[in-house]
Amino acid sequence: MPPLSELLMFALALAAAGVVAGVLAGLFGIGGGAILVPVFYQVFGVLGIDDAVRMHLSVGTSLAIIVPTSVRSFLSHYRRGVVDMDLLRNWILAVPLGAVLASLIAAHVSSETLRLIFAVIALAVACRMIFNRANWRIGADLPKNPVKWLVGVAIGVLSGLMGIGGGVLNNTFMTLHNRPIHQAVATSAGVGVLISIPGLFGYVWAGWGEPGLPPLSTGFINWIAVALIIPITLLVAPVGVGLAHALDRRQLEAGFGIFMVLIALRFFYSLYG
Repeated sequence: MPPLSELLMFALALAAAGVVAGVLAGLFGIGGGAILVPVFYQVFGVLGIDDAVRMHLSVGTSLAIIVPTSVRSFLSHYRRGVVDMDLLRNWILAVPLGAVLASLIAAHVSSETLRLIFAVIALAVACRMIFNRANWRIGADLPKNPVKWLVGVAIGVLSGLMGIGGGVLNNTFMTLHNRPIHQAVATSAGVGVLISIPGLFGYVWAGWGEPGLPPLSTGFINWIAVALIIPITLLVAPVGVGLAHALDRRQLEAGFGIFMVLIALRFFYSLYG
């Protein structure tokens, strides 16, 4: 067991990550998992968690935290009347199906594979954030079904494997199809709800009975981390919502993209360094 000073330091690191994750949830319509997963991975490593379950535990715990964060963010955006409810209704089965498929995949892949998936998608997201232009379009409106439905499944799968709320993926999809960025952000909060709830139950099932899990874990969900971070993210998520409707976010997007590059490089180094 690490000394008390180290435990306190990492508890503070988790709390700081919770603040950042909560603001990001409102600002970008994301669940904050892009911040939480790498932080959890580092903290669980210091605490001596078995490498075989360390990444799975990071992803599952992140999804559990995203549940209340995304619900709070969605309700805040919904009250402003900018959520595309038609899209969410179309995806009410597609996105959860993808999240459940992700947990099934996670139950059968190694920690190294999950890290590689996270790093590759994080790098792709970073490129989109850094180089994105407001006038980039691939369509005048969202595609029709079955393409739109399959995109929902894909967003659910990729987000479930990364432990994220799907915001950056859905933001990209909607803005490339001529939807306003504020509508995309608001709708992405609802997508986070559709991903995180089935994802939570899926990762509980996927990790049930696994050896090497820390105390107070149910499957790949560690409830100590959940209890520590959820109150913080719930408190600060509305701050991000206010910023999303008040700021020009281009510089913030670029900064977030650079952060994602660093995270991707960290995971690539852990695999091949």
